[in-house]
Amino acid sequence: MAVPKRKVSKARRDKRRANWKLALPGMVKCSKCGEYKMPHKVCKNCGTYNDKEVLKAE
Repeated sequence: MAVPKRKVSKARRDKRRANWKLALPGMVKCSKCGEYKMPHKVCKNCGTYNDKEVLKAE
């Protein structure tokens, strides 16, 4: 098996791991109320999906 010849420093190791950050989820505006929501999900504010009322809005 391949074995490293030299120790990898903490700075070099951490530079390599710096790109493992979480990305923001793609949010879209609700077509009815304008609230931001996840795509392909029911709007929690007005209870609509694909311009049809799915849940009762309070």
